Amino acid sequence: MALRTNRATDLLGCDLPILLAGMGGVARSELVAAVTAAGGFGFLGMVREPTALIEREVEALRALGYGNFGVNIIPAATDCALLQRQVETLIELHVPVVALFWDIDTSVVARFRDAGIAVVYQVGSVDEAIAAERAGADMLIAQGVEAGGHVRGTRPLHELLPATVAAVSIPVLASGGLATGGDLLTSLALGAEGIVLGTALMATEEAFAHDDHKRRLLAAHASDTVLTDTFHINWPPGAPVRVLKSEVTAGQRGGSHADQRIVIGEEDGRPIFLFSTDSPLRSMTGDFGAMALYAGTGVGRIRDIVPAGARMRTIMADAEQFLAATEVTEAPSSASAVCYAGEMSGDYMGTLDGDEATSALGEIEGELLHVLGGVLGESKAARLDTPAFASDGYELAAWTLTLRDIAGPRERGRTNPQAGDPASLIRKLGDIAPRLPDGRPRDTLIALRQVLEERSASQLVRSLQLSLTS
Repeated sequence: MALRTNRATDLLGCDLPILLAGMGGVARSELVAAVTAAGGFGFLGMVREPTALIEREVEALRALGYGNFGVNIIPAATDCALLQRQVETLIELHVPVVALFWDIDTSVVARFRDAGIAVVYQVGSVDEAIAAERAGADMLIAQGVEAGGHVRGTRPLHELLPATVAAVSIPVLASGGLATGGDLLTSLALGAEGIVLGTALMATEEAFAHDDHKRRLLAAHASDTVLTDTFHINWPPGAPVRVLKSEVTAGQRGGSHADQRIVIGEEDGRPIFLFSTDSPLRSMTGDFGAMALYAGTGVGRIRDIVPAGARMRTIMADAEQFLAATEVTEAPSSASAVCYAGEMSGDYMGTLDGDEATSALGEIEGELLHVLGGVLGESKAARLDTPAFASDGYELAAWTLTLRDIAGPRERGRTNPQAGDPASLIRKLGDIAPRLPDGRPRDTLIALRQVLEERSASQLVRSLQLSLTS
């Protein structure tokens, strides 16, 4: 099946459904260019930046021959006069896409839309998604609580994403704690049309993050991140961030809302204050361990600093490998349709026609999505400092997408994937598979049934082992 073409990639003009988040300071022209060259789409992180820097970074991209890119600004975190200048500059530069975040600023959206600029809004709730669509946004980014940096919402991505897809008609991208090809597949299975990467692309050679920050990412795990309001200078109140734990987040550097401001670093003559939202950049000096060390919960799945293009190729190769495992050329010999005949009454022995087969395949896909939802929900439990998606769900996500590809287009995302019953789905596969004519759909259902049976057997063995050792 194709992983590359959908409404989001068409609108953005890119080949791969992988986007670079507009990380303030970190996402400069070098990183955006690398992501673009690899087939993705990148946002320049220009939050609170002077217009001269915006012009320079945009010109640098265009000088390299890249015309498809975006710029990220955040109205709520920007002085009104500077925001006005930023908006005017982006319109004058004819930037193709702008990303916005935090409060829904309808006037800014209208100005960009009137200028023919596409607007992508990052949201943290379903209500906010609906408001952004009504304001005129062309695309949304559903940001789970697992995200690094400023976090708008409170729900884990596996809940927020399908709920958002169900509530709006425009394309939705997934963000927060994502780092692997399996994460891409799971996001697509839950209704996203692409993923937005922050931490995974910060740990690259082209990112403008300081090497000290990058090294700390490689040593960290998901549980080393924390959601905190300690870093607040430069942002409106009530703006939590996910960062790596440090002396600052542990309260060992004093109260974060003290009147006195302490200088801990410098960038081109500008002081960097303790408790500010500035993260370590190449252009800075100072006490980097006391700065905001942004990291999402996918950080533990990143173990090397590589070129951005290499990271994206690895993600795509991993995703395609999972999908390749679902491609069945012929039904497994141990699970032939004859084996199912004794399980079924005479009512099930008739062959399904085209429309009936399509409907049945869609029903199977929906139930498999529920099983996937159960796996994802169980892995999260009450913890928010874990990766967005459990790796146990990657295989199920690949099978969900394969069934979706076979069944063809239909209405998606109208129900959230709740915990499903694998045993019930196994029985249904046994009922439906023999009624399909020979071919890919039938062979796929037979192979899926075998996969689910093997997963159930393995889970039973693990449960018995745990009971014996407890």
